[in-house]
Amino acid sequence: MALNVPGLIAVVVFYALTLATGLWAAWKAKKKEQRNRQTEIAIVGGRNLNMFVGLFTTTATWVGGAYINGTAEIVYLPSRGLAWVHAPLGFAVTFILGGLFFVKPMRSKKYVTMMDPLQEKFGQTMGSILFIPPLLGDIFWFASILASLGATVRVILDVQGYMSIVISACTVILYTLLGGLYSVAYTDVIQLFFMMITLWICVPFALLNSASENIAYTAVRELYQGPWIGEIQPSYIAKWLDDLAYLSLGGIAWQIYFQRVLAASSSKQAIITSYASGFLTAVMGVPSILIGAVAASTDWNQTSYGLPTPNERGESNMILPLILQYLCPTYVSVAGLGAIAAAVMSSADSSLLSSSSMFAYNIYKKLLRKKASDREILCVMRLSMVLLGSAGMGLAFLSSSIYDLWFLSGELVYALLFPQLCCALFISGTNTYGSAAGFFVGFVLRLLGGEPSLKIPPVLRYPGCTLVDGIYVQLFPFKTFTMLVSLSTIVLVSYLSQVLFMKKMLPIQWDVCNVFRKETPQHQQHELAEQERLRQD
Repeated sequence: MALNVPGLIAVVVFYALTLATGLWAAWKAKKKEQRNRQTEIAIVGGRNLNMFVGLFTTTATWVGGAYINGTAEIVYLPSRGLAWVHAPLGFAVTFILGGLFFVKPMRSKKYVTMMDPLQEKFGQTMGSILFIPPLLGDIFWFASILASLGATVRVILDVQGYMSIVISACTVILYTLLGGLYSVAYTDVIQLFFMMITLWICVPFALLNSASENIAYTAVRELYQGPWIGEIQPSYIAKWLDDLAYLSLGGIAWQIYFQRVLAASSSKQAIITSYASGFLTAVMGVPSILIGAVAASTDWNQTSYGLPTPNERGESNMILPLILQYLCPTYVSVAGLGAIAAAVMSSADSSLLSSSSMFAYNIYKKLLRKKASDREILCVMRLSMVLLGSAGMGLAFLSSSIYDLWFLSGELVYALLFPQLCCALFISGTNTYGSAAGFFVGFVLRLLGGEPSLKIPPVLRYPGCTLVDGIYVQLFPFKTFTMLVSLSTIVLVSYLSQVLFMKKMLPIQWDVCNVFRKETPQHQQHELAEQERLRQD
């Protein structure tokens, strides 16, 4: 296949447009920085994003390269099908639950990052430990979506994938570094809008291609593979519900979500934006579902791709760009590539801003340099963007397991961070001891559950654990079980520690986290210390 010169020119124009928008937003942010606190402008956009920009950038929280590519792949896979597509429903539920329960307490207290209530409740050190899972998740997410873009460019333009990885990473780092949330939000608008238009343009061409059968016919009948509608076997219902709960609840405890809603001009606007984003997220999954259905209904021998099929070649993860390349005209496939590039960049800049914001504001300012100025925090934030972006770009070249690593880190966020956030916002009386115990128990339980995609066998085999193609698969909803055990541990250990210290069953000197010392009058602390010394003598 020869180099697709028109396609290459179109992609360059799109990147130039995105960069120009990001730089314009950076200039706008710079003007506001002269009148307001620089840190809050960079992280939450001065809390004055309008409804339109807020809707698009909040939707872009989860509608990205992995979303549109992954949805098409699951519909296409003979062993999965539409029945196993969780993302549109799961992320829609994420936004609705977030709007119902989490947005108001976070926005009304004017938190800057998701880590603020955790550090406020459990202390600076414990809050810093809780930063590790989302940090790893953001880096692996950044790497995996860059890798998917590289593979897509290789299919459609016949250009080496590493070039698109490097160019995309540098573009995202540049405009995010200069403009912070303003650049991310305004580029999200054009990226998401472009994605919506171009994917819907591609769908009719794919549906009407002569190599593809009517998808209504193949939805329930076997033709080139099993029906693309899929089925959920009774023994897999618990696993299906577990995966849905993981996406619905686990999608809340991410800074990339709260970064958007905390930037709204009011709590009411933030709630409405979250609800509307849930609806738009579900709608954005429809083109990918249709493209996946077309792929399952295509006789690949009638295309220049030929046989064996993408599934037999192990290229199922590339099914969306393959459909664009082999079932659509050249100019349409180029437009589709632009949609994928837009989706990737809208996700990449979010993860980059998320992790750098939490590091600069919650780790550097609150733990390492409490007297740091706004300018110093902003410099640290920009430096961390470069370092984290470079790390993600390097990992993108090892793409074989990066997406699996992100999925595992995402499960750790669900099992460890989501219950911590719930306790910090809604359950009074929880403390640092409970937080540490819940983190440890959840971490150990999740690792003992194994990870088939990374060839990590389960040490703890839950009921229904079965051997599939030589790999143990947990059919028990162990991810949600781990999250609930972690939540219960936080609450139980918190109240147990309160009883032990406040009833003087443990000496106050053992309160190494200073949770209860501050609740005991100073003279009483001295008296208790003296009593303990005499008892030991």
